[in-house]
Amino acid sequence: MERINQIVSDIKNGNIKPIYFLMGEESYYIDKISDYIERKVLTEEEKGFNQMVLYGRDVSIDDIVSNAKRYPMMAERQVVIVKEAQDLSRTIENLVSYVENPQPSTVLVICYKYKTLDKRKKLSKVIGKNGLLFESKKLYENQVGDWIRRVLAGKGYQIEPKAALMLVEFLGTDLSKIANELEKLMVVLPKESLIRPIHIEENIGISKDFNNFELRKAVGERELVKANQIINYFAENPKSNPLVVTISLLNSFFTQLLIYHGLSDKSKGNVARALRVNPYFVGDYVNAARNYPMRKVSQVIAYLREADLKSKGVGAQNMPNGDILKELLFKVMH
Repeated sequence: MERINQIVSDIKNGNIKPIYFLMGEESYYIDKISDYIERKVLTEEEKGFNQMVLYGRDVSIDDIVSNAKRYPMMAERQVVIVKEAQDLSRTIENLVSYVENPQPSTVLVICYKYKTLDKRKKLSKVIGKNGLLFESKKLYENQVGDWIRRVLAGKGYQIEPKAALMLVEFLGTDLSKIANELEKLMVVLPKESLIRPIHIEENIGISKDFNNFELRKAVGERELVKANQIINYFAENPKSNPLVVTISLLNSFFTQLLIYHGLSDKSKGNVARALRVNPYFVGDYVNAARNYPMRKVSQVIAYLREADLKSKGVGAQNMPNGDILKELLFKVMH
């Protein structure tokens, strides 16, 4: 986020590059930077003649270069934005000759989503000299909760760790989807609010009591009745609670528990670092470790692999997902 803030700050202060090549797996920041340039570099009056949005599927590199070489009309600059430029991946290196000598009065923005340039080739090197090359990397799941907290803090909000985890479990690592849901929350909640699980449930539709986080906790604490209630809810609402996600999250939990058992230093800070979790959740692993010795944890991971195969039809043709989950829970907790 620091890099994003620096790019935006430079543009705001008039330090504008002739080329912005925005690439990488995480589309959220690519959209953020290109949208900012689209909104802010030119005035509303200047945009009519001097701002153009092209799409990679509709144009060639020659078309882009031809537009980029135009002179602005009654303005200091023109802006040319190429969206979905990854559709030009086969010919993208043909931009080299333009990038070597870019039109100084043009701001050319290339949105190259879900792909990256080969850094051994000439284009990436030349962009680095004459423009800005930005790679937007996908966040790991354990980093998304911190990202949510930082985004909300920047807007004057706070969020409870459990509420952040609910969002990550429900929405995954897609920052655009998460940002949309955060916007909804910020519309209905006043500034300085602490966002709690109940707010997630009421405004986004994720149950605060029947979700993968609560299932993981119930399994870790060997609360059989609660765990059964949750998996029965999952069986009744399979679209909202896909089995593949539940198995994946339980597998992550028990893999982390295996790491916990192997730690010589089990202080809160070291456990949080080793497991890459918020210190708030360390207690869950301490409790689970008492209930699941290392040998049992290894067994559980084997059960999870078996359930994963069954969910894909291997060794359990036509077995309902709810039954696979119930069988898994029985093996894990007995």
